[in-house]
Amino acid sequence: MLVLVVRTLILYGIVIIAMRIMGKRQLGELQPSELVVAIMISDLASVPMQAIDIPLLSGIIPVMTLIVAEVMMSYMSLKSKKMRKLLSGEPSIVIYDGHINERELARLRFNINDLLEELRLNNCHDISDVEVAVVETSGKLSVIPKDKARTVTVEDMKPENVRHDGLPCTIISDGTLNHHELSRAQKDMAWLDGELKKRGIKSVKDVFIASLDAEDELFIQLKGERDKKEHKG
Repeated sequence: MLVLVVRTLILYGIVIIAMRIMGKRQLGELQPSELVVAIMISDLASVPMQAIDIPLLSGIIPVMTLIVAEVMMSYMSLKSKKMRKLLSGEPSIVIYDGHINERELARLRFNINDLLEELRLNNCHDISDVEVAVVETSGKLSVIPKDKARTVTVEDMKPENVRHDGLPCTIISDGTLNHHELSRAQKDMAWLDGELKKRGIKSVKDVFIASLDAEDELFIQLKGERDKKEHKG
């Protein structure tokens, strides 16, 4: 009995370490690849936990192998947009300006009842009040309501704080230009080049993220910019 307790505690510690190594995101919404790894780790750890005749290493080695594989895949997805898309997919816009994208719902195998349920969970009861609804890579629905449907605060009542909400266009992501997002923002390369020159940026590759909001305000963060500020502080 004591041996079983000790083996269980050892495997418990190994699984906790594994989840910590794979990152804090494991504790929140799991990406598809992360979910698979989490399920496999729990399954592999339970085998030697239940049977004393099975060597402890038979559970530890496969778990450690999965950890290494997941860390390597996470690193590859961090460096490669194609790998990130392959492993996690991309967010999908299912409602835009109060209109449901039936084709996208069908592609996601997301029926109308599922959509309405998710909208209600987001405190939205009328599709016409939705500016943008996005199914994230985790499967959760993010909802941006129209101006008329937002809860009004005291700050919102001030004329200088009146804003128009909408889905920002991520024009540049990790040094890669997204032509589709640039087109959706109704901008062209001449405009982008001009904005980069205004800020003294020589190349798109130097930009970590550039997004344009519904107010036509451009946000740009250079690669390593935050790291440099923290280092100076």
